[in-house]
Amino acid sequence: MQTKEFDYRMYLDLLLRRKRLFILIALLIMTGGVIYSYSLPKIYEAKSTVFIEKNVISELVKGIAVTPSMEQTIKVLTYALTSRTILSKVVNELDMNAKKHSDSELENILLRINRNISVKVKDNNLFIITYKDTNPKIARDFVNTLVTTYIEQNISSKREESYGAIKFFSDQIGTVKEKLDKADEELSRFKAQQGGVVNIDEAKLFQEINSSEQKLQDIQLRRRHLEGLKPVTRRESDPLHAQLLSLQKRQDELRNQFNDNYPELIRIRGEIDSLKQQIAKRPAAGVGNADPQEVAKIEAELSALKLTEESLRRYIAKNQSLMRQIPTVKAELEKMDVDKKKQKELYDQLLSRQGQSEVSKQMEVQDKTTTFRIVDPAVLPVKPVSPNRVRIILMAIVAGIGAAYGILFGLDQLRSTIKSTEMLKPYGLPVLAVIPRIPDFAQEVKRQKVDRIIYAMSSFYFLFILSFLAIELLDLQYVDKIINRISQIF
Repeated sequence: MQTKEFDYRMYLDLLLRRKRLFILIALLIMTGGVIYSYSLPKIYEAKSTVFIEKNVISELVKGIAVTPSMEQTIKVLTYALTSRTILSKVVNELDMNAKKHSDSELENILLRINRNISVKVKDNNLFIITYKDTNPKIARDFVNTLVTTYIEQNISSKREESYGAIKFFSDQIGTVKEKLDKADEELSRFKAQQGGVVNIDEAKLFQEINSSEQKLQDIQLRRRHLEGLKPVTRRESDPLHAQLLSLQKRQDELRNQFNDNYPELIRIRGEIDSLKQQIAKRPAAGVGNADPQEVAKIEAELSALKLTEESLRRYIAKNQSLMRQIPTVKAELEKMDVDKKKQKELYDQLLSRQGQSEVSKQMEVQDKTTTFRIVDPAVLPVKPVSPNRVRIILMAIVAGIGAAYGILFGLDQLRSTIKSTEMLKPYGLPVLAVIPRIPDFAQEVKRQKVDRIIYAMSSFYFLFILSFLAIELLDLQYVDKIINRISQIF
């Protein structure tokens, strides 16, 4: 507790010893703060509130017409309002760059304007656009012109976009229609050329080929049988062979009943041997003594079978060829059909989109989509939003007191003299005696008199500084009027 009391006294003693310097520094800093607060230009802020109204027709035509969503509208608006195009248009309209000719100067103006613009979204359908400027009239006119320009440009651009979409779809529909007609024509021509192959039932054709091959095999068997039967028929038609066969048949019957010595058997064997010798001795030409009718019948059937066989061979070869063509033709047909379907689908989509674009265009022309309604237009701001002189003056007062004492403390620390007996303790030096300061009475009276004068003058000056604070708190314009008159003189 004693240490704290000692420190307090030390600091208080420092303040009392250097009070004149403290007052001087503090008042200088306070005065600088006041001058600084009045040197800053006044910034006025104009504000306009815009309501984004979603027309009820937009909900009714959802899916029929293309209408931007509220989120898209808000996102576009935020960027479009601060775009270089709109800002340049507003600057030219307000003649803000009448005296500016170079591009760099115009660029600086646009950058400054962009920094002073603020766009805030409220409740997802309200926009608050603010602009700050040293001239309240410019701030008001800029906000109103900016909002009006954006709304007009938004309507104009959406109409141009709708007309552009209609033209685009019309051009694309014409192009796609030509492709669709060409694909349809090629498909029809291909079907006409390959219609026989296209309409063939593959399974049925395969079955017919198998059936024909089976018939061919039967005919071939029949032909071979007749070709083998033809010599036999000739032998059966020969009288000697017929008589020989008859005798051999009779011989076999008698052998079943009698032995070989049976007279009738002996006679038949003799006749058989005689007939064999006659057949053997008969010239080869004599073999053709067959039945002409039977042979002709066989020959006719053989000829018919050969013709049928040849016809079946051609039929089978033709069907097998068709069978090999079917996959290729069907694949080509499917490819052409898919191409046609794609063109048709694209054509239908374009027609549908064209219809939507037409409805959208009519909505844009008749202004039935999202509309911007200015709820609160910007008015002439009366009070500036910057600088906050009350805050600056209060900060200057606090800073003046703090900085003045800080400077005193710093100067005191720079002095390397022994200021008290406590400072000798770290050195271990004994304090033999303390010589008190004996003031001169006359000089002390004179000093107190000067101090009183300084106190009075500094108090008066501090009240003078506080008067500026009171003026700003009461929102009086006396100081501003004086400054304006002085600035007009100079």
